[in-house]
Parts: sequence; C-alpha cells; structure tokens
Amino acid sequence: MRPLVSLLSGLLFVAPFVSAQQQPDFAREARMAAEVEEIVFDGDPIWLEAKGFEFLAIEMEADEPKGTVVILHGRGYHPDWESVIQPLRVGLVDKGWNTLSIQLPVLEKSAKYFDYVDVFDAAGPRIDSALSYAQSLSDGPLVLLAHSCGSHMAQRWIKNDPEAANSIVDAYVGIGMGATDYKQPMVEPFQLDKMTMPVLDLYGTEDFPAVLRKAPERLAMITQAGNEKSQQVAVQGAKHYFKESKGQLLESVSTWLETL
Repeated sequence: MRPLVSLLSGLLFVAPFVSAQQQPDFAREARMAAEVEEIVFDGDPIWLEAKGFEFLAIEMEADEPKGTVVILHGRGYHPDWESVIQPLRVGLVDKGWNTLSIQLPVLEKSAKYFDYVDVFDAAGPRIDSALSYAQSLSDGPLVLLAHSCGSHMAQRWIKNDPEAANSIVDAYVGIGMGATDYKQPMVEPFQLDKMTMPVLDLYGTEDFPAVLRKAPERLAMITQAGNEKSQQVAVQGAKHYFKESKGQLLESVSTWLETL
C-alpha cells in the first residue's frame, strides 16, 4: 500500500505506511486539520513530526508559565474541539499554564471503541513528540491531560513503557476515563497503579455508565500507586462532554494543578 500524499495549506502531508489493521483515516485527519487551521482563534497552529509524519498541534503560551499541559482530545475529534479541549487549552493559559493540544489518530465517523483499539499504538509517537516539544516551553511541571478515548491512548502509551512515562511526565489528568461503547468492554486495564506521578481522575456525576462503573476501580489503583497528591474528583451534574459544565471543568483542573 502506498502512503497517502496530499498538499495541505502549502505543506506536504505524508501519511506513513502502517499495516491495514492499524490504519488511521489520514484523509479525514487532513481535512480536519485544514478546517482547524482556518478557524482557530486563540493560539498558534504548528506542525510536529513523529516518525516522518507531520501532525497538527495548537500552542498557547502563558505570560509567566507555571508549566506546560499537553492535551489529548477524545475519539474522532481534533485539537480545538469545542467541548472539553478548547475550554481547557485556552482557559488554562489564563490560569498561568502553557498548553499544547495535539491531533490524535482518527478513524471514520462510524468507528466504535473496538475499532479504535487498533490505532492506540499509532498515538504513541505523537505523544512522545509533543512531550519532547513541550519540555522546551517551560521549566515547570510537564502535565499530560487526556479526555475519553485520548485517555485510552495515553494509557496504552504508559503501558508500553511505564518507567519512561513516569520519568517524563510530572502529572497526569484523566477526564472521563474508561468510556467505551454499548457491549464493548475495555480490552485492557488502566495503568493507574503503575503511575507514580500525581494523578487527577476527573469525571462527571452524570458521565457515561462505563466511566461511573469503573470509578471505584480507578480510585483503588490510584490509592495503590501511593502518590499523596493524586485525587479523584466527581464534578456534580456534569456529563461526559462537560458542555454545560465548562467553568467547573476548568476550575477543577486548574485548582488541582496548583497542588503540584
């Protein structure tokens, strides 16, 4: 199979060869990137590289940064997604944090959780690249924040090399962790018990059933890991996408970040 090649905003977009089982929808990703570049208002679109492949990210810098937060969006979305991602990547800058929101691999719109499992590993090189870039933005804590399917991808990245993850990332924020589709249970466990960095497990009290059902399991794993700064926070009345709870989402995350 030949790699997909298209000209995007004057920049050569080359999708790397991967097996059919692990093939993200690069054409859809290119369309999304073109749209995001046109409409993004706050922050600067930049292009990062992972194994010869360029992917979109949006960077924002605080005046006197306390640290940098790398943000991973949910399933099938983009780094300026209006629910969860855009409110955090902009709002955290006002709270004194640099943000770097990145494009994760996507599939066709109809794809479900089981379909996405095959592209979890494709996110790893992008996470590595984003964290490496983020390290140059501030001397403060480097935080990895992931929502929904982005947290599945982050957990796979941690599973593949927990020692490296614990040495690179100073704190982890998981929002709506454990979200799947009806009759599609998680195929592998959380890595929270192996994460020695501070962890914030944040979800809404009206979140998806799978997220709510696994909350006790996540708390037990965080407790086992033993970091005294780790917390589990349930935002009262919030749903999985926090559409009516953006302010509560931002305050919950930023308040916890102040404890680092």
